[in-house]
Amino acid sequence: MYDQGVAGPDGAVGCHVMNGWTVVEANGEIDVAFSPLVREAVVRLLAEGQRHFVLDLCGAPFLDSTGLGMIVAVTKHIQARHGSLRIACADKRLLRVFTLGGLRPVYSFHDSAEQATAQPPSSEELADWPHPRH
Repeated sequence: MYDQGVAGPDGAVGCHVMNGWTVVEANGEIDVAFSPLVREAVVRLLAEGQRHFVLDLCGAPFLDSTGLGMIVAVTKHIQARHGSLRIACADKRLLRVFTLGGLRPVYSFHDSAEQATAQPPSSEELADWPHPRH
């Protein structure tokens, strides 16, 4: 399955399935203008029955506190459906935003969507979220 997703003036959100994971590609600045498109895509996919997600930020040049808030909000939606979430992001600047926001220890980060989807999903991944990963 591949879905072209939605595009706005500030970027595009697409999705496809890899090894049981729904990869949501956010190709734009994850800020107040673009975050709602990403959130809407995840909520729509959850409504369609998808539960296990990789948020691919490899094409995102920027992430702000609004973007972090959106990620926390979609995590809560995914957790409520007993799903799982991994984040693909190798950009040190974006990872620093997660660190400064106190969220680096609570998510599973991977350098690429391929790396994040290498192992099949597990419903237990968000079971104790938002506590730090061990």
